[in-house]
Amino acid sequence: MNPEFHKPEVLAPAGGWECAKAAVENGADAIYFGVGRFNARVRADNFVADDLPKLMRFLHRRGVRGYVTFNTLIFSDELAEAASELRRIIEAGADAAIVQDVGVARLIREISPDFPVHASTQMTISSAAGVRFARELGASLAVLSREVNVRELAAIVARGNADPACALPLELFVHGALCVAYSGQCLTSESLGGRSANRGECAQACRLPYELICDGEKVPLGARRYLLSPRDLCGIEMLPELMRLGVRSLKIEGRLKSPEYVAAITRAYRDCVDRIHSMITDGVPAETLAAFAKQLRERHGYALEMAFSRGLHTGWLRGVNNRELVHARFGKKRGVFLGTVSGFGKDGVFVRLEAPLKSGDGVVFDAGTPEEKEEGGYVYGVEKARGNGEVFVRFARAGIRWERVRRGDRLWKTADPALASEIRETFAGEQPRWARKVNMRVVAEVGAPLRASCDDACGHEVSAEQGDPLVPATNTPATDAWLREQFGRLGGTGYYLDGWEAAISGAPLVPASVANKLRRALVARLDAARENSVKWTTYPKKNYAEKFALRNSGFENESSPPALIPVVRELAQLEAALAFGARTIYAEFENPRDYKTAAERAHAVPGAEFWAQPPRVFKQADDEAGILRLVRECGADGFLVRAHEHLYAFAGARLRGDFSLNVANHLTAGHFLRERGLERVTASYDMNLEQLRAMLARVPAPEKIEVTLHQHMPMFHMEHCVFCTFLSEGKDFRDCGRPCEKHVVRLRDRTGLEHLVKADAGCRNTVYNARAQTGAEFFDELRDAGVRFFRVEFVDETPELVTEILARYRDLLAGKIDGNALWRGLRLESKLGVTRGTLKG
Repeated sequence: MNPEFHKPEVLAPAGGWECAKAAVENGADAIYFGVGRFNARVRADNFVADDLPKLMRFLHRRGVRGYVTFNTLIFSDELAEAASELRRIIEAGADAAIVQDVGVARLIREISPDFPVHASTQMTISSAAGVRFARELGASLAVLSREVNVRELAAIVARGNADPACALPLELFVHGALCVAYSGQCLTSESLGGRSANRGECAQACRLPYELICDGEKVPLGARRYLLSPRDLCGIEMLPELMRLGVRSLKIEGRLKSPEYVAAITRAYRDCVDRIHSMITDGVPAETLAAFAKQLRERHGYALEMAFSRGLHTGWLRGVNNRELVHARFGKKRGVFLGTVSGFGKDGVFVRLEAPLKSGDGVVFDAGTPEEKEEGGYVYGVEKARGNGEVFVRFARAGIRWERVRRGDRLWKTADPALASEIRETFAGEQPRWARKVNMRVVAEVGAPLRASCDDACGHEVSAEQGDPLVPATNTPATDAWLREQFGRLGGTGYYLDGWEAAISGAPLVPASVANKLRRALVARLDAARENSVKWTTYPKKNYAEKFALRNSGFENESSPPALIPVVRELAQLEAALAFGARTIYAEFENPRDYKTAAERAHAVPGAEFWAQPPRVFKQADDEAGILRLVRECGADGFLVRAHEHLYAFAGARLRGDFSLNVANHLTAGHFLRERGLERVTASYDMNLEQLRAMLARVPAPEKIEVTLHQHMPMFHMEHCVFCTFLSEGKDFRDCGRPCEKHVVRLRDRTGLEHLVKADAGCRNTVYNARAQTGAEFFDELRDAGVRFFRVEFVDETPELVTEILARYRDLLAGKIDGNALWRGLRLESKLGVTRGTLKG
């Protein structure tokens, strides 16, 4: 057991006031919620800044912490507004801000020296190095990527125990929807529709149907079309291991979900955490704990699935099992599986039930086409039938079009009005439903007023006295039991009496009215103490509008002609780029041994520099460390920093930042350039031209910002392997047979576009937009803004096409053609077309 073992908090989502109340009244220790537009769920109701003081008083009075999600990228021209909003959050007494943007973390420290920062899962923290990076930013807690499994978690914890520089309290998602892509690394919504997931506008393209195209042919997968839609996470079975490893916070996903969902899931995890914690502290063996956790999963399974479920699974917590994680049959809520249709009768069907069903429940028939309107409705009656365990499920007449229902269709329960009513009752009304413990000490002595103190075991203690000095009783003096009964009457207060001590002297007479008044006074004072318990230090206000309108100084500006940097993913592309005359080349390879070959070929050309791009994500595992070792020893002239680990693994080498660092404002750029020593950084792909220019106008040296002019946007970057799931019988890279090395795979979307899927050295998949995009028409403006280095990225282009595209961009930089001509030329000559991409705004 971790020597720092403690009871983790249950952290619930709150998309609005009613969800906050549902969480509090079902035992949440903390909630997380958005305020305004700088949060990753802009479609939630969210709160406004004026709500904050009232919300925080309510939460603190009820003994619940409140964390504000400030977890989006912030652009340079928004930082003044962000600073104002952050100050209001801090002054309102929020318990922490959950932050993605490195610049925002720096900004918070300019406003307050002690306000807690939680490093969001959007920071893609998947290793001890990620924890170290968060700590060095001033974070007090790190939210790990959902893809981290318990073995990797144990390694992260062990590294933190051995090296305090890598130690922070850890938070982990334990329930709810799973993003198929790494949080903070998904550019799909941005690429397809200009709706950035890093700005809270995810379009959920992972929940859409796709066809699998392998080597140019459609792979027949039957009803499996939702190839990128994972099942929902349920981590109850993993709680003993997570708790023994010392995870500080257990997070429930769902800020877009209903209050009933929040109540049901919070209630379940509150019960599980309390029970398992008690058993762990009692020394119950790990095997017994694991068996008990499975029982808890079964006990709560029905309510969890009815709350919201695409099928519940342990996600990546046990490790990678691609075939189990993505069943691919649907991408939307289903509920509880009831059985399959075996026959028909008048206004109903025969089914052998696998879960309870009663009149009034809602069901849907699953014909394997969830993208179409499905038949379903409320059950009119359930009758025993046939004597073989089947029942007849009857529906109201004319309620269902029976010609669209077939034998073999699956039947799902989607609504249970009785359960929903029970759950709503847990947070109905104005009086508190969930009580938190308090300890009381009462002193009743003749000749002194009745006195009492009360504490909540969380650092808040109050005391009071009531009435005239007590006199001796003639008949019924106060007793310990009587006093405990009087002071234990805490119904409707949100408290219950736990610890008790009474000091009685001289057989005093204590009127019940006096005891009641004193009890009420204690509760009122404790409420007030809790409401006002959080105060953070703030520095004097600055004029951030003026501060961020000025260009900083500190770097020497360079005036040099613009240059192209090809980014390649195949050795043949490297050869083509070198033959073209490129003298700086970035490269990422699926086979890590290709890096050394590439470096040798580049160095055979006088003046050529080869820069290695390691895998975009690093996890705390031996095989991942081995990949980095091969990259580090390949002989590259420098390395692209793509993940936190690269800052430390390649320390002392020449480093430049890749797009995955999400540099979207000048504060973030300054951090990596000044404090981390990177030579240059690549601008985030989430910016349009106006936002990019706003950053360039404020960075000290715009020539240190690289811009990608041409690319197939990397949309999904994911642990989920399409090759393994649908082209093998294996569960991960150990037993899949590596079909990624033998086949070219694309995903055909609903519009007919076929998006290439490539595996990297870490067996993670990236889905690239079928359409290349270019920012060529904005080249003049970017050059005039100070940009000197322009990236041209390739994925599967032939050497001939690499040469042709580079030649066009060389002519652009030389002024021989303009951006519109280049775009039109590529668009006319490309089979799929080249879009103007996200820079167009």
